[in-house]
Amino acid sequence: MTRVALVFPGQGSQAAGMGADLLEVAPAPELLDVAAGAGIDLRRALAGDEEGLRPTEVAQSALLLVESVLAVRLGSVTPGVEVVGVAGHSVGEYAALVAAGVLEPAVAMRLVAARGRAMAAMREGGMTALLGASEEVATAICAEVSASGCGVVVVANLNGPGQVVISGERAALDAAAALARERGVRRAMPLRVSGAFHSPLMSVAAEEVGALIDAAPLAPAAVPVVCNVDGAPVRDPDALRDRLRRQLASPVRWSDCVGGLAGLGAEVLVEVGPGSVLSGLTGRIDPGLRTLQVASAAAASDLGAALAGAPHG
Repeated sequence: MTRVALVFPGQGSQAAGMGADLLEVAPAPELLDVAAGAGIDLRRALAGDEEGLRPTEVAQSALLLVESVLAVRLGSVTPGVEVVGVAGHSVGEYAALVAAGVLEPAVAMRLVAARGRAMAAMREGGMTALLGASEEVATAICAEVSASGCGVVVVANLNGPGQVVISGERAALDAAAALARERGVRRAMPLRVSGAFHSPLMSVAAEEVGALIDAAPLAPAAVPVVCNVDGAPVRDPDALRDRLRRQLASPVRWSDCVGGLAGLGAEVLVEVGPGSVLSGLTGRIDPGLRTLQVASAAAASDLGAALAGAPHG
């Protein structure tokens, strides 16, 4: 029995052509209808180019659709595989909750459509990746800049060794980038996002989405969900609801998530969705973990064979 963890990528991993073989596979038709009811034409977006998938509300809903359909397929195939836990990066956490049976796919789509719209409406600020920075260095830089009066800037994503993302007001981000270069950080790279995600500037959106999360039905998790806000493996619906409410304005502690999944006994991390961003980060966080990717219906059906030959790292 191979012990695997399923991980679901977040915004930025979307790509033109993703989900082309999934749109008629359950529960995709239902999710397309739910998104359309929220004013998001996912069928058109998924048939288009990269620019059509770029808006926050479109990208997040499209990822949720693709990842949820793949999660449902993986739940019904692959004998000889034990799923020991799930996790998702930012919006990917909603697909992880679908995979764990916490959220019904249609409920997750309604939440994600609302989440994307609320986040897109928060136009203030942005995000910057500090490549080559440790958590300690990035935290100290943010504290120094914030104390100087330049504005709010905080650590937003702890993606792995040497890859930290900061989030905040534009002037504060510029000051933090300049200070980072002075402190020897290899590169400060602005990200193409619409706002200061996972920072206090998302507090209004977090309250709006939090009210919807409070009203949504959550079931006990069939497998532990390792949560973004603290890397803890959680099954209890109330505890999951609390962490999901906090997620939008809190850092994504992805390094801790990978550590939490390894602590559950995962031997392989299966990245469910487009691209291989999380697989690459896993290689930096825990090179002993094997990784592979499932981005299509065919790959989901062939997971067992792929696991037999999955490379290390």
